[in-house]
Amino acid sequence: MVASAFLEGFDVQRVKLPDLTINYASAGMGPPILLLHGHPQTHVVWRKIAPRLVEAGYTVIAPDLRGYGDSDKPESDPSHLPYSKRVMAADQIALMEHLGHKAFSVVGHDRGGRVAHRMALDFPDAVERLAVLDIAPTLTMYAQTNQEFATRYFWWFFLIQPNGLPEKMIASHPEYFLRRHIAGQVKIEGSVDEAAIAEYLRSYRDPATLHAICEDYRAAASIDLEHDRADQDSRITAPLLAIWGERGVVGELYDVKATWQEKASDVSGIALPCGHAIPEEAPQELTAHILGFLTR
Repeated sequence: MVASAFLEGFDVQRVKLPDLTINYASAGMGPPILLLHGHPQTHVVWRKIAPRLVEAGYTVIAPDLRGYGDSDKPESDPSHLPYSKRVMAADQIALMEHLGHKAFSVVGHDRGGRVAHRMALDFPDAVERLAVLDIAPTLTMYAQTNQEFATRYFWWFFLIQPNGLPEKMIASHPEYFLRRHIAGQVKIEGSVDEAAIAEYLRSYRDPATLHAICEDYRAAASIDLEHDRADQDSRITAPLLAIWGERGVVGELYDVKATWQEKASDVSGIALPCGHAIPEEAPQELTAHILGFLTR
């Protein structure tokens, strides 16, 4: 256990679970909240949010997802099942049970929101409240893909290419790809500081991380869609809060709240004046909405 260099007051440690070792930061006393990051970030994306939630009286757990940051990067298979959102959700359930939390709230940004969506379907007794940040449901987004979406979200189609093509191309200049990717998502200049970018890049330079990230996206375009189609008639029972950046692609191309009303019974939603990187671009507004949702 070491003190976090990014999340004030948090300790970072690794815990061995049945299937892999997960790296996570934690702090606080009170009702538990699980924070799940997206791509290309790690748990460090919550550095402006997590300490404020602790101050408000919550226990906060912010892990690196399977394949990201300092968590393990297991081998995949031709079905991409090891990087399915179902398996990634089960990782987080195992982590929370290890920490003594049978039920908790979840906030998921980007890929983490997709893991949280699957978690709420597969483990409804564990998820008390669910907040998803700047996503519409995966199946909805693929079903409604058009030229504009494919152009603006090109990585959804680039990272799923087979036989190591994207891994090899990104590995030729990971810093260029990472910086271009983040710059394309962020609408508020200066919201992602150089220290955070350096930390994301530290992970991104690892070939195992690049492969795991591509497997995450390959799973989203294959086995995750199979799981989602099988559950089309299932609805999330936990209260769900959808927050999106009004200047981001998702906010501009989708009626975000309506897409989640098709998947859940109790949905509220709000747009924030930022791009995709909500935890970094609009931390004060996001924290306020999360706290309001948790105490609603």
